[in-house]
Amino acid sequence: MSFSSLPPSVRQYFIVTGNYWAFTLTDGALRMLVVLYFHQLGFTPLKIAMLFLFYELFGVITNLVGGWLGARFGLNKTMNIGLAIQIIALAMLLVPTSMLNVVWVMVAQALSGVAKDLNKMSAKSAIKSLVPENSQSTLFKWVALLTGSKNALKGVGFFIGGWLLAAFGFRHAIMYMVVGLLLVWLFSLFLLKSELGKSSNKPRFSDIFSKSQAINILSAARLFLFGARDVWFVVALPVYFTQSLGWEYWVTGAFFASWVIGYGIVQSLAPIISGARKSSPTGRQAVIWAFMLTLTTGFLTALVYYNDQLSWLLVVGLILFGALFAMNSSIHSYLIVRYSNAENVSMDVGFYYMANAMGRLIGTVLSGLLFQQFGLIACLIASTVFLFLASLISIKLVKLQL
Repeated sequence: MSFSSLPPSVRQYFIVTGNYWAFTLTDGALRMLVVLYFHQLGFTPLKIAMLFLFYELFGVITNLVGGWLGARFGLNKTMNIGLAIQIIALAMLLVPTSMLNVVWVMVAQALSGVAKDLNKMSAKSAIKSLVPENSQSTLFKWVALLTGSKNALKGVGFFIGGWLLAAFGFRHAIMYMVVGLLLVWLFSLFLLKSELGKSSNKPRFSDIFSKSQAINILSAARLFLFGARDVWFVVALPVYFTQSLGWEYWVTGAFFASWVIGYGIVQSLAPIISGARKSSPTGRQAVIWAFMLTLTTGFLTALVYYNDQLSWLLVVGLILFGALFAMNSSIHSYLIVRYSNAENVSMDVGFYYMANAMGRLIGTVLSGLLFQQFGLIACLIASTVFLFLASLISIKLVKLQL
C-alpha cells in the first residue's frame, strides 16, 4: 500500500509523527551534547543545570501561549514554527567556543525549549483531531505509539549526541543536526494540512487557563511526576557516572540512550501491559501505577543509602524506575487527550504540558543544586517525595470517577 492511498487522517498522523520523531532526535542529541561538552569545559553541576533553566522556563510559557495559537491558527503552523525555531537555536551554538558563555547558551536553550513544546503540543493535540470521538481504545493506542516512539528516539538522540561529540566535536555535531532538521522543515511546510486542529470559535487569550477540574488535577500530578524524574536524571546521574564512576562520555551517552529507548518501548506497549487493548485507562489506573513507582523509588533510595556498590544498584534501579515511569507517563498522556475538549484540544493540552514543563524546570534546578550540595542520595529522596505527592493528587481523579 502506497502512502498516497492511505486515508487522509492516517497520512496526517504519519506526517505529524515523522516531524515529532525528527525533532526529538535533535532534542535528545542536543541535551546530551550540552551536558557532556560543558562538563568537559569544567562547568559545575549547578552551572550545567542553569544552562537548561531557560529551556524549561520558556517551555512553561510556550505551552500556555502555544495552545492558544494552535486553536486560533492551526496546529500545522505551530508545529512548523517549532521546527524553524529549533534550527535557529542549533545555529546559535555554531559560534566560536569563546562565545559559548552561560548567557549565550541559556538563550539558545530558551529558543530550543520554545521549539520543543510547540512541537510536542502540536503533535499530541493533532491526534485528538484525527481519531473519532467514540474510539477511545484507538486513541490510547495512537497516543501510546506517538509518545513511546518519541521517547525511544530521544534515547537514540542521546546516543547520537554522545557519539557525535566523541567523533566530530561539538561544532560539527551541531552543524549536521541543522542540515537534517532543515530538510524535515521544508517537507513539513508542504505536507501538513492548514486546518489541522484549528478551532471554529476563535478562543480568547484569557481562555488559556483550564477550567476543567479533571485537567487541573491531572496537570498537578504531572508536575510532580516529571519533577521526580528530572531531579536525579537530568544533571545528577550523567555527571555522577562520568565523574564518580569514571565512565567515558560515549558510554554515558549510550547508557542513557538505551534507558530512554527501553522507556519508549514500554510506553508504546502500555495498552498491552495495562490490559487496556480493548478499553482505555481511567483515573484508578493512574493512582495504582503512581503508587507502584513511589514504592519502587523509595526502596531504591534506601538501598543506595545503605550500600556502597552504587554502580549496579543504579543501573538496575534505573531500569525498574524507567519501566514504571513509562507506564505512568503513557497513561497520563492518554488521559489528557481524553479529558480535553475536542473543540479547543490544543489549549487543554497546552495547559497540561505547561505543568509538565514546570515540573521539569523544578526538577532540573534541584538536580544540579541538590547533587552539588548533598550528593545523589538527596536527589533520590526528593524524587520519592515528589512521587508520593503525585500519587496523592491522582486519588482525586478516582473521586471524580474519571
